[in-house]
Amino acid sequence: MKFFHTADWHLGQTFHGQERHVEHRAFLDWLLETLAARQPDALLIAGDIFDVVNPSLRAQELFYDFIVRAHEHLPRLEIVMIAGNHDSGNRIELPAPLMQRLNAHARGRVQWRDDGQLDAERLLIPLHDDQGETRAWCLALPFLRPAEVTGRGGTETTAQGTDHRNDYVSGISRVHEQLIEAARKQRSPGQALVAMSHAHLRGAAVSEDSERPIVIGGEESISATLFPEDIAYVALGHLHRAQRVGEERIRYSGSPLPMDFSEAAYPHQVLEVTLEGERLAGIEALPVPRPVAMQRLGPAPLEAIETELAALNHDPALPQERWPWLEVSVMLDAPVPDLRARVEAALNGKALRLLRLKRRLPETETQRPGASERLEDIGPRALFARTWEARWGTPPEDAVLADFDRLRQDVLDAQGEEAGA
Repeated sequence: MKFFHTADWHLGQTFHGQERHVEHRAFLDWLLETLAARQPDALLIAGDIFDVVNPSLRAQELFYDFIVRAHEHLPRLEIVMIAGNHDSGNRIELPAPLMQRLNAHARGRVQWRDDGQLDAERLLIPLHDDQGETRAWCLALPFLRPAEVTGRGGTETTAQGTDHRNDYVSGISRVHEQLIEAARKQRSPGQALVAMSHAHLRGAAVSEDSERPIVIGGEESISATLFPEDIAYVALGHLHRAQRVGEERIRYSGSPLPMDFSEAAYPHQVLEVTLEGERLAGIEALPVPRPVAMQRLGPAPLEAIETELAALNHDPALPQERWPWLEVSVMLDAPVPDLRARVEAALNGKALRLLRLKRRLPETETQRPGASERLEDIGPRALFARTWEARWGTPPEDAVLADFDRLRQDVLDAQGEEAGA
């Protein structure tokens, strides 16, 4: 059998204040055409479907319209999706009864039985071939928040000694282990196991400019050894750079669109995965067309930037919503009050959209706090660390940063839930 693996759509994302509806619509149109052309048996979406826990009505309409159109064109296509850390698990699951009629299965939260054991059965989704035969089981594990997994395991004695399973990473590991064990019992000989998880695997490459720490910075990362050899394929979401982690079968599909200028050079793709019996037979990367180009200039002196801007090629026939996004980084010897006006003058008449203008002053200037930085360039975590060090004279310890990240995630979740109430 054959399935597509994709993740991190971030529908509804705004890009430096500009909405990206046209780009997201173009991607979903391309995906639907590609599904129709290549006829996979299933589509796996590994989390971060939306960019925020309370997505706009327009973003939700875009997503559910895609689900309906996919079922109309490919009525036997099975769609399995999980919530990511940007999603609301409750929101993802809310229309589940309706989506099941469209062969779409949504899992947003884990549930626990009265005896304290994971309700694993609801996370196991059968995947069928074109004859309706079950060829694989998808272990659909949504993003796990601390409140869902901590304090449930107590301690266990292993061959290595006592395992204190009351912290976040151990809780994540325990859920994966229980789900894999349940899947082994569920499957029949010849059926493959496909794990889908929204998590940060240790050793994977992170995009620092656009990827929010899931909960506690780098400390939430889990080991790829959680996925034993009898898992034919691991479909991961969360990290935007398409990559494998250690083995061919353990993959991040990456985001279909760059989330920031720093991701413009990433390969953006959907993965087509083929299984033969219980094993992985092949993986093919399907490049996603870039509906709107991204261009970066600099860092360079202002005169060089003005020359480059004047020489930039552009297509005046493009509709404005397809004009390329542009980031300009200018190296300055001293502040230039009319810098933006000069850059915009150089762009006058060109079909380009200036989204970000970065100023780089000499090192002696940037060493003075606030001399050339904006809050949006620093980021909440770094700003907290600077404030802590200024107050106490020493950088915050990892445990302090972990608490900050946890509280920030709680605030983000609470804001989204309140807005949706």
